Amino acid sequence: MKSFRTLLIYTASIFAVSLAYYFYARNSLPPQREDETFLTEIGEGFGEVALWLLLFIYARTLLKLLFEKGSVADRMVPNMLYQPTQSLVQKLLVPLNRTHVYVGVATLAVTFLHILLVGFHFEILLFQVVMLLLVWQGLFGFFLRWKFSPRQLRQFSYLVHAQFLTGIMIGIFSYVGHQMLD
Repeated sequence: MKSFRTLLIYTASIFAVSLAYYFYARNSLPPQREDETFLTEIGEGFGEVALWLLLFIYARTLLKLLFEKGSVADRMVPNMLYQPTQSLVQKLLVPLNRTHVYVGVATLAVTFLHILLVGFHFEILLFQVVMLLLVWQGLFGFFLRWKFSPRQLRQFSYLVHAQFLTGIMIGIFSYVGHQMLD
């Protein structure tokens, strides 16, 4: 319960920081003007698909954190073994663990297609941070699966890739950044 409270405090502080930036940018940056084109409409569709894929990926992590036994660090380790007495959540996690890599690659591809079609907003700091976090997650996820990764790099990659905290930042910063464009 203590780690859940810490996670809530972290989420609230990230949200507070992003709201502070929102109000700062609203008063200091020039207003954003978006021209609706055929490509931006397609890009918005890709954005919605990317949102659902991100929810799929982080729902898996949330299920692991809430329902698996052991410490938080133990709950982050994938468990792909079938056990005779699996709970419903464990049975649900097996296909989610197996498809995580493919859904992650698809999520990155669809997200970058969304950004490419809707437009780059480098004047918004939250956009830059989200781009950095997406590259961070993708790069270290790649090192986890690449067969030529040294053992130390694979261990480090697991530590930085398997962080629910990064997903919270991606979600909140993306949401507030999108509100800045509306």
